[in-house]
Amino acid sequence: MQEVNESVLAEIERIARKAGDLIMEVYARDFTVVDKDDKSPLTEADAKAHSYIVSELQALSPATPILSEEDVGSFAGPDGYNQYWLVDPLDGTKEFIKRNGEFTVNIALIDSGKAILGVVYAPAIDVLYSAAQGFGAKKVEGNETASISVSSYVQGELCRVVGSRSHGSDTMGTFLQRLPQHQMVAMGSSLKLCLIAEGQADIYPRLGPTSLWDTAAAQCVVEVAGGKVVTLAGEPLGYGNTSKILNPYFLAIGAGDIDWVGMFSDIV
Repeated sequence: MQEVNESVLAEIERIARKAGDLIMEVYARDFTVVDKDDKSPLTEADAKAHSYIVSELQALSPATPILSEEDVGSFAGPDGYNQYWLVDPLDGTKEFIKRNGEFTVNIALIDSGKAILGVVYAPAIDVLYSAAQGFGAKKVEGNETASISVSSYVQGELCRVVGSRSHGSDTMGTFLQRLPQHQMVAMGSSLKLCLIAEGQADIYPRLGPTSLWDTAAAQCVVEVAGGKVVTLAGEPLGYGNTSKILNPYFLAIGAGDIDWVGMFSDIV
């Protein structure tokens, strides 16, 4: 069983940063893009980061299985303790290709279907988000480390809505029309969830496809920071059924008593 403590969290942070260094080596030069079977893009950076992360996690906890976006086929399910690592070596490959810096390394530890440790690292801007149950949530930007927590939205205030830079939605437009005062922020990768976690946005409605590895690490950060990531049925987004790689639509929200789920009930 993989225990969670400060040294393990620090080791995952180190692994994420080193994977980010490998990604940036590719980012700094010309690279080739190929399409995977699902038509999503793949670069040399995805492969390099995947190989490194897997080797390091295997050294850290040899008995804990690893589910990575770049090697789904080798995953046989959680271990006897119902644990596994969930990894996206390069989340936001489209942002990587666009060279806008909004891509991340995502590493989460799943225990009984819940992300109990999560690290998100954005190497192009050198920002790391890290959290674990019982250890708080933090943001490390350069040499500055700060504890983070979600904001509390009050109805009638300006609502800060974060959405995808690369994946639009007609339903999002319908939702925004119901907010008399709102500010839309476009962001790539799991950084959208991290904006919720650090109190820089109030809601992130994800009304399009995502996979388990896109959300787990950042969901842990959001939850430890006091927020929620829930399906449109109001249930926490979970990771217990690995036979279904795609997530349902979900909402990431900060604190407050707004019935966001009810607001979406008739438009999705």
